[in-house]
Amino acid sequence: MRANHVHVLATSLQQTAGAWISLSKLVQSTKRHSAKEINAVRETRGSLWQAEGFDRIVRDRAEFDEKARYIVNNAVKAGLATDGWEYDGFWCEGMEGEWDG
Repeated sequence: MRANHVHVLATSLQQTAGAWISLSKLVQSTKRHSAKEINAVRETRGSLWQAEGFDRIVRDRAEFDEKARYIVNNAVKAGLATDGWEYDGFWCEGMEGEWDG
């Protein structure tokens, strides 16, 4: 079985004091860049991601932890790994010592 979707738990970047990059712009940029890189590896061209996305603003630490646990366990539920932390499609940066997952 191959992975057929992606989950991202990200924090938006602050452009200026009190002004943040919109979630839709962040998702659009991520899709554009990743499609370009994936197509280069596959030596293909064209659309890769579906137009819609299911974005959600995480409001507090409990909700963050819930979403993070879901993402880590997603590959296990799909039969792609026995340990979500060890799945080669999983990447985590900037959370060292912060998440109690």
